[in-house]
Amino acid sequence: MPTEIPWLAPVGALLLGYLLGSIPFGVLLTRAAGAGDLRTIGSGNIGATNVLRTGRKGLAAATLLLDLGKGAAAVLLVDALLPGMSALAAAAVFLGHCYPVWLKFRGGKGVATLMGLVLALYWPSGLVYAAVWLGLLAVVRISSVAGMSAAISAPVSTAFFGRIDLVLLLLALALIVLWKHRDNIDRLLSGSEPRVGSKRG
Repeated sequence: MPTEIPWLAPVGALLLGYLLGSIPFGVLLTRAAGAGDLRTIGSGNIGATNVLRTGRKGLAAATLLLDLGKGAAAVLLVDALLPGMSALAAAAVFLGHCYPVWLKFRGGKGVATLMGLVLALYWPSGLVYAAVWLGLLAVVRISSVAGMSAAISAPVSTAFFGRIDLVLLLLALALIVLWKHRDNIDRLLSGSEPRVGSKRG
């Protein structure tokens, strides 16, 4: 990277991260499989939980893995190409998923993509994230509870492990996850939040 263009590396990291993050795998996979427009199904969200409401478990699993994978890929690619810019890539891939330009900035809730980038930034915290997410999903069977709890675990675990450099970034991203789940929070408070396998919510 030419030293005479100091802004090129951060701009490149942001662009690469955002463009990767904004690929709406759930929408693309359901459309390719003839399952319709995911944005008109269930909650209208583009993530794996809503893909599951189409009845296509394989598509839901693929969406989950691809959304997770793009979070990790953005961080790892930028770290290899533009050393020192991985935190910017992490923020950008997350924002790309949640606010993709191709879908008029109406994207997913970021839980899977956040897990991917946390794994790439600091894998021990990624394992904690996975344990919280999958553990709560198995116990309470409420996707929003599991996802929000996992997101909150990211800044908490990085602080516990002494990765203070990641705490503020992951706290900011966790707060966005909570914001994207605000309708779910309202339903949780009213006792109407559906469990995994239902057709709505």
